[in-house]
Amino acid sequence: MTEVDLVVAALAAGASAGLMDTASTAVRDAYDALRGAVRRRLSARGEEVLDAEQVEPGVWEAQLREELIASGADRDQELLAAAEKFRELVRSEGKYQVDARGAKGVQIGDHPTQFNTFN
Repeated sequence: MTEVDLVVAALAAGASAGLMDTASTAVRDAYDALRGAVRRRLSARGEEVLDAEQVEPGVWEAQLREELIASGADRDQELLAAAEKFRELVRSEGKYQVDARGAKGVQIGDHPTQFNTFN
């Protein structure tokens, strides 16, 4: 994944309404910081692309990628760090990562009042 691909993927992930509705404050703050870093880098045309609504995802990403490359975003360490931080926070947002294939009688979580009955 190139630096610009990292930024575009992070922005696309953050743009999904479901993510922002359920995300922690840290994730929302990291996304806002990323958008701010991108906004400082882009021209007026690039900001229009960034703020575009109801554009097909593939089209939006391609246009944004072009604007980021033209702006030199792939060499902006602050912007790249913000994209990586957001990406890591999104990955770690879930408390548990469990593979319970084939397991029986498993309890997952912090709910001491959960009981399983096995017959």
